[in-house]
Formats: sequence, structure tokens, C-alpha cells
Amino acid sequence: MSGSDGGDGGDADLSFDRIVLTGTPGTGKTTVAERLGERLGIEVHHLNDLIREEGLHEGEDEQRGSLVADLDAIREHLGDWSGLLDSHLAHHFEADAAIVLRCHPDELADRLTERGEAEAKAAENAESEALDIVLSESVRQYGEDRVYEIDTTDRPVETVVDDAVAVLRGEREPSAGTVDFTGAL
Repeated sequence: MSGSDGGDGGDADLSFDRIVLTGTPGTGKTTVAERLGERLGIEVHHLNDLIREEGLHEGEDEQRGSLVADLDAIREHLGDWSGLLDSHLAHHFEADAAIVLRCHPDELADRLTERGEAEAKAAENAESEALDIVLSESVRQYGEDRVYEIDTTDRPVETVVDDAVAVLRGEREPSAGTVDFTGAL
């Protein structure tokens, strides 16, 4: 990955040039991505910001109150990117590996309502998390051997960041399917 020394040994010892950080909304992606960028000196692409700021969408889904991403326009805009791509949509793009942040559906719903999301949207995302939707899509895109799950439930951000750094440095084995929230259904 390109970047400067982030104060933690730089990025020369990272195992991936392009990695996506994905997960259901509310799992902590943006916070973790920002900390990883600072700590490792890697470029972070906040996909949701790019979609909004660069007009990389096909309009608004009025029912959900969100923009409908234009995946082809995003691919063209990103070009031959490197670094960390952060979004609940990031796993739809080519990368060397995917980190999927997970969070217990009850905590996830609480996080979303605390940040102002409607109850219905929080419930929809909690159900999506319980059903492993983003994980399943990530495994379909990259294969089990390139997907790393990290549970963020009741864990300090720095501990989650430590886990992600271990992934980026090749110190952690792939772990798709190790987190199970289906009991929350």
C-alpha cells in the first residue's frame, strides 16, 4: 500500500495493496478506517462520501432515504486504486481481501438509533446483520480464504483496529463464518 509512515512501523510490511472494509451500517467501519489510515499511513477511500460528493449515484431511494450507488461509475472513478476502501458497499469492488466488521444485531440497532436512524431502518439493518448478508456477499465476491471477520460488539475501537492491523500484516488467518448472530432472529 502506498502511504507514509503512520508511526507504527509504516506500511512496508502490509500483505495487501487493496483491501475493503465492509459491514452492515453501524458496525464501525468509518471509525476503524480512519484509525487504520492514521496508524498505518495508508490511503482511505470513504466510498459513501465519494458517492455523494462526486455524484456517483443514480438518484435517491426515497423509501430508504439514501442514494442509489452507480457501481460502474464508482469503478471508473476509483480506477486502479490502492489502500483501504470503506463502505457497506465496498465488497462489490475488486480487492486483495475483505475485512467484514460485525456487531450483535441488538447493539447494532441501538447504535443506529442513537445516531438518528429511523427505527424501521435500524431494524432492517439489524436483521441484515443477523442473516449475514454482507458476509455472504463478501465470501461470494472473494472466497472464504480472503475474508476476515472482526466482531465489534462491546469492544473498544483500538482493539478492533489492532485486529484489523493483524489482518493487514498477514498475522491473522481468514475467518469467514466465525461470527454467528442467527440466534438474534
